[in-house]
Amino acid sequence: MTSQASQTPSTLNEWLALLEQRHFKQIDMGLDRVMQVKEKLDIKFDCPVIMVAGTNGKGSTCAMLESILMRAGYRVGLYIKPHFLHFNERARISGDMASDAQLIAAFNEVEARRIECGEVSLTYFEFTTLAIMKLLADAKQDVVILEVGLGGRLDAVNVVDADVAIVTSIDIDHTEYLGDTREKIGFEKAGIFRPGRVAVCGDPVPPQSLIDHAEKIGADLWLMGRDYNYQGDKQQWAYGGRGMRRNSLAYPSLRGANQILNASAALAALEALREVLPVGAQEVRTGLATVELPGRFQVLPGQPLVILDVAHNPHAAATLAQNLDNMGFHPYTYAVFGSMLDKDIEGVIGHLKDKIDHWCVTDLPLPRAATAQQLKETLLGAGVEPEFRRDAARSIETFDTPAAAYANALSRAGENDRIVVFGSFLTVAGVMQARRPGLH
Repeated sequence: MTSQASQTPSTLNEWLALLEQRHFKQIDMGLDRVMQVKEKLDIKFDCPVIMVAGTNGKGSTCAMLESILMRAGYRVGLYIKPHFLHFNERARISGDMASDAQLIAAFNEVEARRIECGEVSLTYFEFTTLAIMKLLADAKQDVVILEVGLGGRLDAVNVVDADVAIVTSIDIDHTEYLGDTREKIGFEKAGIFRPGRVAVCGDPVPPQSLIDHAEKIGADLWLMGRDYNYQGDKQQWAYGGRGMRRNSLAYPSLRGANQILNASAALAALEALREVLPVGAQEVRTGLATVELPGRFQVLPGQPLVILDVAHNPHAAATLAQNLDNMGFHPYTYAVFGSMLDKDIEGVIGHLKDKIDHWCVTDLPLPRAATAQQLKETLLGAGVEPEFRRDAARSIETFDTPAAAYANALSRAGENDRIVVFGSFLTVAGVMQARRPGLH
């Protein structure tokens, strides 16, 4: 491989562009390459580490943990992904996004150690993961939370041994990497478990492969419904664990039917760490009541109502459909939808086609994205038929960008209607960018 040591980007954007341009031939799917550079970087966490994997709910669980622990006065390091508007969103130190200067310094160090290892190949994700973990380790936090990428066992984050590992949910996604059944995917997710350490599973119906792997390696498996659970009414809820109960809890400020499962898994992890990270009842209540996370059934103020949700697989789409049903009556629902081509687009549409009146489907700025025309054809194949008349109650329109699709939906929607922006992170990010002056 030609040496790239002479290329020394001076800005964060230049660094990210360089990493995007590199086309390393990944010799294997293992973690030996990543581990080799990690050891050269001397990444060591002198604090508890919580690792979170799962098909859906990872980001929400990480955000809840961060919010509660910060309310309890701890310095919290967080690695979360992907980002919407700025790469810096992926790394938070004591609640603040990492600066460009901090990230550039970490990138420079990873590059130097990579070259020392004989210019070992690292993908964009592996390189940036090592940089952010180095940044968090050196920041000397009281606790570090690491969100896993698409898998678990072979994910770059898994070069770290977590004190508590959480798997939020297991469903069909990324089948080309993880397998095409819940059993295969469950085994991959369970790869973040460690012998003798707590492994929390928030999926109410976990695959047997996950249970078997935890037992085989001797992990301390906490299962929803067996080792911890929740109960509640319309006003409040309660968590019950192996040796702790938390009553009169506020529901998480993150909207959505599945957030109580994510919150329960987070509290199970905190129960497991209570000797080293004690957290009071009020900190839990306040942390859950004030947690924020963009793009997860995020309802924006104003009229028409706008909902941002990164639902991009059938499991998430089913939850989105349920959440839309729970919102009450709206005359018409407009959708801004874009997706990667390798997703189960038919499965996603199947859960939502009866909830949406007008589809504004969009191209996305990646070669592996489905085109707007492909999405339209899939909708037609699923039985979504436009009505060609002046007051058409159903329509499908195609657009070049999420911003254009959103602008069209906004121009047509009445003040009592709603617009749901969903699918790929790039769909939501494109609309966020278009709304940016008034979004934050």
